[in-house]
Amino acid sequence: MSESVRLDKWLWAARFFKTRALAKKAIEGGKVHYDGGRAKTSKNVELGAIIRVPQGWDIFEVEVVSLSDQRRGAPEARKLYAETEDSVQRRAKETEARRLTNEAMQHPLKRPDKKQRRDIQRFQRQQGD
Repeated sequence: MSESVRLDKWLWAARFFKTRALAKKAIEGGKVHYDGGRAKTSKNVELGAIIRVPQGWDIFEVEVVSLSDQRRGAPEARKLYAETEDSVQRRAKETEARRLTNEAMQHPLKRPDKKQRRDIQRFQRQQGD
């Protein structure tokens, strides 16, 4: 454990990003927010700070519980932060909404065969009249 840790190093050590370069790119792109505002890569992380980090479709809002600049296993990395209750609820709600949207937009599993294509063409010709 060290006294002060840069934001990009902490995000990398907490396993939010695979490399420090990706963490740096996200911070500079304004994707990562530190205590409600944009931060620089060299910002020193403090205990109790709230960090918003995008992960795919989701946005994690975590509170810094511990500092580390060394990347370790996932169970140890999870001990560096605690996800806020609002974040957990928001992610669950958004996941459910995505699931429902995907169910409504089911695509056929295969292309239409020759008979189905003829039926489709016949229907389109009838609609054109």
